[in-house]
Amino acid sequence: MPNQAFNLEAYFKRINYDGPTDVSYETLEALHIAHTMNVPFENLDVILGRPILLDRESLFNKIVVNNRGGYCFEMNTFFKYVLDAMGFNATILLTNRTRERQEFASRTHQLLLVEIDGQKYIADVGFGMNGLTAPIRLEVGVDQQQFTHTYRLEYDEDFGYILQNKIGDEYRTMFAFKLDPCNLADCQMSNHYMATYPESFFRKFRMVTMPTVEGRITLNHNTLKFYTNGQLTETELNSKEELKEALKKHFNLDLDVIGDEAASLAG
Repeated sequence: MPNQAFNLEAYFKRINYDGPTDVSYETLEALHIAHTMNVPFENLDVILGRPILLDRESLFNKIVVNNRGGYCFEMNTFFKYVLDAMGFNATILLTNRTRERQEFASRTHQLLLVEIDGQKYIADVGFGMNGLTAPIRLEVGVDQQQFTHTYRLEYDEDFGYILQNKIGDEYRTMFAFKLDPCNLADCQMSNHYMATYPESFFRKFRMVTMPTVEGRITLNHNTLKFYTNGQLTETELNSKEELKEALKKHFNLDLDVIGDEAASLAG
């Protein structure tokens, strides 16, 4: 499809949003939920070896015009462009993700700090598995419920704020972050590393995922997983036709729009 200029109304239509547009928490929450529920986290372009561009026009065309998703650097950078255009005060942060939940790795995830009327919130529309569906308050030691998930923030003198997700009776660490603002150049460096480094997780495994009110739907390589109220069911996809059907039905992604080389995704 041809390139189009950045347009908020087109974005609202893309995420099926008809809520408020003033600078308020209610607007931020509604936008965040609409984005995560309608724009899939996906790394298909990384798997295909395509450049991951973070400028406003490229992201608008990918996510809005071509009805695609993206991974954290694309999703949260684009969400910042949206919030900026609406008058919000949003700052880019980079986080230390965990490695096998045992130690913190390099700063390879991006999120946003949004301040409204003196209250700070964390917005993250691009984490993927068990990621936030709505913003959370920057408040330590308080459980914050979102649909079927519970999150809390802790604080560490060395690593800063630590986001945890409650699984059963256990809190599992997702990532740590400090409030030092980052600019787009910082994100471009981390984005380039995650998209091109041969040992990057995103280079090895196809992932497409979106939350639902009851849980989450995830495609891990050729396995389609349905998490519903804590219960997991799985389906194996055995052909390009099954993959194409699953992407369209569950994530509204058209394999034909993704491009000619997308046939390799069925491998």
